Amino acid sequence: MSSREKKLLIFFAIAGFLILNFVALGYYNAKRREVDHQRHQAQQKLETSEKYRASRELVSDQMEWLAQHEPQPAANQDVQTKLQQLCENEAKATGLSVLSQKPQPTDSAAVLHFHRAKIEITVNGTEEALYRWLDRLNTPEQLRIASSILMSPNAKDDTKIDCKATIEQWFVPLPPSA
Repeated sequence: MSSREKKLLIFFAIAGFLILNFVALGYYNAKRREVDHQRHQAQQKLETSEKYRASRELVSDQMEWLAQHEPQPAANQDVQTKLQQLCENEAKATGLSVLSQKPQPTDSAAVLHFHRAKIEITVNGTEEALYRWLDRLNTPEQLRIASSILMSPNAKDDTKIDCKATIEQWFVPLPPSA
């Protein structure tokens, strides 16, 4: 081999070595980015899991309470009717006059476990009777609340109060097949 051929061979060997190093470096960087991305995802998953574990400890007693007080599945119309009757009966029992009742649309999104039957009722009576009525209707154990209360003095009698309240009853809907 001549000296020119030897130099050319050394040049091609060095060029090949450099090309292989660039290819290997590119492959290494791509793998490193992939591993970094996987590590970052695993870190996020770990943080999310730790947050869920911490929140589970905080709300476990609430979940137990809810499991103990969860109502039996019922039809929307039945819950609405019972709620309306209950509001009216409790108002009469406490000495209030029922001025109007309006069933409201039920909150019933398919993704929700609990649906909410609502009724808007307007009553009139003394302050003491009104508070007793609201106290009887707000029953967390039965998943019932007065979500909106608007009180105003009665225009004809200063000793009485007009109250417009929205009463909600949370319930588990019947399965679609029932």
